[in-house]
Amino acid sequence: VQLQASGGGLVQPGGSLRLACTASGFTLDDYAIGWFRQAPGKEREAVSCISSADGRTYYGDSVKGRFTISRDNAKNTVYLQMNSLKPEDTAVYFCAARLYYLSTMATAYYYWGQGTQVTISS
Repeated sequence: VQLQASGGGLVQPGGSLRLACTASGFTLDDYAIGWFRQAPGKEREAVSCISSADGRTYYGDSVKGRFTISRDNAKNTVYLQMNSLKPEDTAVYFCAARLYYLSTMATAYYYWGQGTQVTISS
């Protein structure tokens, strides 16, 4: 059972990235996915989450209107489209999975990907 987070990189402020969280060894159909990020010296925070049971989504206040979470069950992948990126979005981004319903608490998730670095800098 593995989650693979990918799509990070270095972009200029105002740019876009699309992160992907792909599962292997299990299907994501029944799993809620959370995207979390952690910047140096800061706590891990929930960025965006999506439920499998009811399709409900969550966005942190700092990313509302700029980030969009979506899932493609056929590809066993959840995406995080990040637009209008800011330097304060710089962090390692992790995806995590738990059954059915989203949570904004990292401790509620049982499967974690390895993280992908996002750096926003000119």
